[in-house]
Amino acid sequence: MIICNKEDVIKAIETNNVKFIRLQFTDIQGVVKDVEIPVTQIEKALTTGISFDGSSIEGFVRIDESDMVLKPDIRTFAILPWSKDKGGVARLICDIHMPDGRQFEADPRYVLKKVMKEAEEMGYTLNVGPELEFFLFEKVDGKATTTPHDYGRYFEFAPTDLAEDIRRDIVLTLTDLNFDIEASHHEVAFGQHEIDFKYGDALATADNVMTFKYVTRTIAKLYGLHATFMPKPIAVENGSGMHINLSLSRGEENAFYDPEADMEISETAKQFIAGVLKHIKAISCISNPLVNSYKRLIPGYEAPVYITWSGANRSSLIRIPSARGKSTRVELRSPDPSCNPYITFAAILAAGLDGIKNGLEPGRIMDYNVFDLSKKERIERGIDTLPATISESADHLENDELLKDTLGEHVHDNILRLARAEWDAYRTQVHDWEIQRYLNTI
Repeated sequence: MIICNKEDVIKAIETNNVKFIRLQFTDIQGVVKDVEIPVTQIEKALTTGISFDGSSIEGFVRIDESDMVLKPDIRTFAILPWSKDKGGVARLICDIHMPDGRQFEADPRYVLKKVMKEAEEMGYTLNVGPELEFFLFEKVDGKATTTPHDYGRYFEFAPTDLAEDIRRDIVLTLTDLNFDIEASHHEVAFGQHEIDFKYGDALATADNVMTFKYVTRTIAKLYGLHATFMPKPIAVENGSGMHINLSLSRGEENAFYDPEADMEISETAKQFIAGVLKHIKAISCISNPLVNSYKRLIPGYEAPVYITWSGANRSSLIRIPSARGKSTRVELRSPDPSCNPYITFAAILAAGLDGIKNGLEPGRIMDYNVFDLSKKERIERGIDTLPATISESADHLENDELLKDTLGEHVHDNILRLARAEWDAYRTQVHDWEIQRYLNTI
């Protein structure tokens, strides 16, 4: 059933014997929050919204201005396919408003909507297709470990891949929630998996990323396992990325496709790439928001390190997959699944639009394995690197005026505050590695 209005929601609730509604939203850090209301309150929720204390949410408002309102986006209504023994449960993703009706400027959905509107005014719609990787780990006494659930490798299947049924349950659940799933498979690392779903407009896809993570964790829990989207949980294994496939549509046309141009990609596509490359160091603070994120972005584990672009070459930060026509797209390979997808998509789109507006050039294409170059060769060819720490990327974000304007002062300042707090908490700790390395030798 396609939900278009309040009456459709009420009908779906009655048809599916829904007893509770989960009103969900995402905070600045990319953590899903929700409040559950009985179905008797749905009329109020859809009409005036449900109030909550915004001062208790990290990065939102101060205690003296704490009242905020959740207003559901009717199009996100979905029946959750578990916990039906006492009546069905549905969810609605919400926008956050102030008591006077204004949309809260630091609501991640609002940040993305603003940039999407700017793109629309330029004649473009952003389409996004993320590829999320995750690990399944064993639990001991109810607590997560870093013991992989299986010891399969890339594209392996049973009996080596022990998670076939788990992935199928995740896929079936997502399908019930109106996802269009394209593929699922074992990834390179022990216990690592990937499930891909069809691209969509940026806002719907960001909603889907949050739903995907929520469903994956829930299904894993039902199997007695722990699913994590931590970028690098095992030091000697590949980390988990969230490669993002991007394209701009102009009406029914793919604005990145030009059959007459070199590589069959348009000047618009090249300018978009140039804008992303220009701002990627600052974007990294948003798309790779943890100390742990930068332990994935090192040579030797298939993650990008160098700021380059290419055709199908997977050693580049941005590559152009081989499909053309309406499937022409660019793939940004640095983000990881710990990020807030709304703010990440907003930052990437703003950077790409900056490249288009200013006619930027992406520089020379790198059609060879950049990892094979020596440091001297990289310097001679002008190949720059991504930030090595969250502290370094925060410095770049602080000085990026475009992204400061895109995010708004509230979000920009809070992302910086959280990034620096993360770095300070990390650098002031004495870690087990240091004890083992130094205690008995110095």
